[in-house]
Amino acid sequence: MATQTARTGAPSRPGLDLLRKALRHRLVVAGGSIVLLLGVLALFGRALAPHDPLMMDFTTRFAPPSWTHPFGTDDFGRDLFSRVLYGARVSVQVAFIAVSLSGVVGVTLGVLAGYLGGWIDEVIMRVMDVIFAFPAVLLAITVMAILGRGVENAMIAIAIVYAPIFARVTRGAVISVRDREFVTAARALGQGHSRVMFKHVLPNALGPIIVQTSLSLAFAILAEAALSFFGLGTQPPDPSWGRMLSEGRGFLGQAPWMGIFPGVAIMLSVLGFNLLGDGLRDVLDPRWRRRT
Repeated sequence: MATQTARTGAPSRPGLDLLRKALRHRLVVAGGSIVLLLGVLALFGRALAPHDPLMMDFTTRFAPPSWTHPFGTDDFGRDLFSRVLYGARVSVQVAFIAVSLSGVVGVTLGVLAGYLGGWIDEVIMRVMDVIFAFPAVLLAITVMAILGRGVENAMIAIAIVYAPIFARVTRGAVISVRDREFVTAARALGQGHSRVMFKHVLPNALGPIIVQTSLSLAFAILAEAALSFFGLGTQPPDPSWGRMLSEGRGFLGQAPWMGIFPGVAIMLSVLGFNLLGDGLRDVLDPRWRRRT
């Protein structure tokens, strides 16, 4: 490739090459399609909803799926299809904001721990280990019990839960990069630690972080659904997939669609992010790139 580029005089565009390889990977295409659909529903779900998700009509309580109500109605006569569309916005918003917060905190701590090492590494990682030792949902519930109910507090709780994961992944990636020649050269030129860490080291350690971000988005959707299921996240009457599951569990025999469709929405969303994460892991792996 280098010889051919030199002959033709065409500039090398590694980013474009990486994109082409990603578009040839079946997992990236499948997962990306699901994630793209989820994003469209989150952005335009309110415009696509055929009914007001909060409007009650007791004359249509427990109506089965039909042309008028594709997903049926609940115990208050509310259209489930519209509520699922509205719930997509809540799940995606909570997941992206929570993962962004945990990513900023976790990546910053991971870079400091991996690059500086010594007692800073020990202190940061031992604190992360203590947080990481708690089961994710249990820790999120504990944080919610302290902060109180609500979507905003759910975002903070999920961010606290997943920050240690980003810190561990970033630390490992930084350790594998910090002793390379270009980092040594940057230090030899007198560049400060902060410039070396965030201009030279971090950009070359982004591969595992990008994959972890995709996987964390999937787990964040599950965590938000779990918190809403227990009544700690989205509060009624606002629609949320986890809240809809909680409301439908008492009517599984009478109206199983109340639990089936929100559950399928959660499953497909998590599947999409997992497929995308697995595909990105392959594409960003140099061994896979050499095989393609």
